[in-house]
Amino acid sequence: MKSLKILILILLFQTKLFSQESPKREMRAAWISTVDNIDWPSKPGLSDKQMKSEMIAILDNLRSNNLNTVIFQIRPTADAYYKSTKEPASHWITGTQGVAPGFDPLQMMIDEAGKRGMNVHVWLNPYRVQKDTVKDVLTKTHLYFKKPELFLTYGKSRYFNPGYKETRDFVSSVVGEIVRNYDIQAVHMDDYFYPYKIAGQEFPDEKAFAKEPRQFKDKDDWRRDNVDLIIKQIRDTIIANKPEVEFGISPFGVWRNIAKDSDGSNTVAGATNYDDLYANILKWQKENWIDYVTPQLYWHIGFDRANFEVLAKWWAAHKYGTNVYVGHGDYKISNTAKEPEWRSPDQIVKQIEMIRKLPQIDGSMHFTASTFLKKGDTLRNPLIQKPYKYIALTPEANRITRIKPQVPSSAVIAKKGDKALLSWKPESDDKKFVIYKFPKGKITDFSNPANIYYVTTASKLEVPNADLENYIYAVSALSQTQTESAPIEFSIK
Repeated sequence: MKSLKILILILLFQTKLFSQESPKREMRAAWISTVDNIDWPSKPGLSDKQMKSEMIAILDNLRSNNLNTVIFQIRPTADAYYKSTKEPASHWITGTQGVAPGFDPLQMMIDEAGKRGMNVHVWLNPYRVQKDTVKDVLTKTHLYFKKPELFLTYGKSRYFNPGYKETRDFVSSVVGEIVRNYDIQAVHMDDYFYPYKIAGQEFPDEKAFAKEPRQFKDKDDWRRDNVDLIIKQIRDTIIANKPEVEFGISPFGVWRNIAKDSDGSNTVAGATNYDDLYANILKWQKENWIDYVTPQLYWHIGFDRANFEVLAKWWAAHKYGTNVYVGHGDYKISNTAKEPEWRSPDQIVKQIEMIRKLPQIDGSMHFTASTFLKKGDTLRNPLIQKPYKYIALTPEANRITRIKPQVPSSAVIAKKGDKALLSWKPESDDKKFVIYKFPKGKITDFSNPANIYYVTTASKLEVPNADLENYIYAVSALSQTQTESAPIEFSIK
């Protein structure tokens, strides 16, 4: 009887209806910035209890907005928001670099985000070591004091020298340790490769160019190759440890202007990835070195120098097999914004609605998480009333071998007055669980996100006002690759 019930659900599950406005699969992420205490913790030196409370508040808020992923910055300046044997705890946590809190921030983020059905992408900055060298924040055990030859200063900031193989080896070893020790969905890097140029100052890497030129004559080409090499090495490191973990890049929004390259975008940006940050993103996509790309399109629709619509369509046309997500500049929303387009959250809603019409784009990432915590529900009401009304599952990566989860077993409901306790048994490769809710006798469409009740890593869920006389529930499993099993209907004890 049980096998017949699962078979019937499989047949229903395989019915695909794509007419709904809100897709069942869509990336909806928020960056949680730790550098300068932008998002978490709110300031250095809080108690463990205060920091934990702030993290829970952020996650509860993002979950209430039907976001499904957090991008947690765990290495902003060659430091750590996790247990590292290679780099010291960040001074933005306790106030002193090398002094860790009484808990593991990354592990807590993974655990608590998972309970709420959200994935965790760990966000690392590869080269940045110290934002302001005037401030003496580096602990004496930092690698800088052991191997100062690997570092250089540009402006007021300190960086690893990208020109050295030893730099690439060290950063890759940091990534390897994280991937081995934590159950994460993806490794994520943003636009900070070579730093943005300072007018009148040349980046001081001439010694490295002389020492390790690798047959290059042109320094710009050599710099691009330096970044190519570290991206490829990080990709290889991830695959060697956990090939199911994704690797994503969130670059500056313009690869090249069309005036410099006929394949560039119809923009006149003052800086570009290729020419200024030495990040040849398209090459990484073509070479299968990254699984997703999230261009930071922090401009409004119609902006003359870099039009959001023009760039969204350009990146959609330059997918090259990666998943493409759009980075939105939610932080610009303000009643007093200089540009009138940013004086209302409608700009973000319009952007989401626009990219949904481009089938090559797989969702959105929002900068930054604290935007969702502003008083007056700046974003909440417009988002959950329109594009984020229903829960969405994250997309499957195009370049990761699918892991097929097994159907959960022993799915039962125990009545507790008005409440119901749903419980089930995880099976092989089950990482998360999708709970569906249907009017009784109307299990018709598992592809419609309106029927998703909740997503969680737990194996039980208490449902208030379950109304078991009028509703029935089912559960499916998600694997590490976000592949979904067939569902099984809950039986009442």
